[in-house]
Amino acid sequence: MNLLIVLVILAVIIFYVINIFNQLVKLKNRFQNAFAQIEVQLKRRYDLIPNLVETAKAYMSHERETLEAVISARNAAMAGLKVAANNPGDAGAISQLAGAEGALQSAMGRLNMVMEAYPDLKANQNMMQLSEELTSTENRVAFARQAFNDGVTEYNTYKQSFPPVLVAASFGHAKDAALLEFEDSKLIQAAPKVSF
Repeated sequence: MNLLIVLVILAVIIFYVINIFNQLVKLKNRFQNAFAQIEVQLKRRYDLIPNLVETAKAYMSHERETLEAVISARNAAMAGLKVAANNPGDAGAISQLAGAEGALQSAMGRLNMVMEAYPDLKANQNMMQLSEELTSTENRVAFARQAFNDGVTEYNTYKQSFPPVLVAASFGHAKDAALLEFEDSKLIQAAPKVSF
């Protein structure tokens, strides 16, 4: 009788550990799939940027430095995306992508400011269409990034909770997955400086 009780308890423990393993795999797959959605949208944006720059070149021939900065930032972001796509849970890869995306957003912001000085460019049908597609893609990236961050948070929370924390590392889930933040949180939290 005692042997039967021990076997039942052992079976319950084994099934519980199997359940923890399966849940970890499910949550990891969920955030990796969410990253794949980010990857699709970022690639779409990277494909739009050269068209935008090419259209702008005709109007902004003396703004070559700004246009080259956008293309350079785009290429760096594409490289960061390739690294992050290989391991979306790696904090270093996600940090590298976030930094490259921040540089790209900065370069695109400078391009937008320069374009304000060219009303003919802003009125160009091609430019208006590309700008609209880029804006739409930015929104998709934001939604995909939010889904990824939600998946990462759910994975990390489950992995860090008790009892999964006892066995997660032995199943290959030792490191926390990193959130993808394109904004510089230190810069956002800093109070704006005003001088008169």
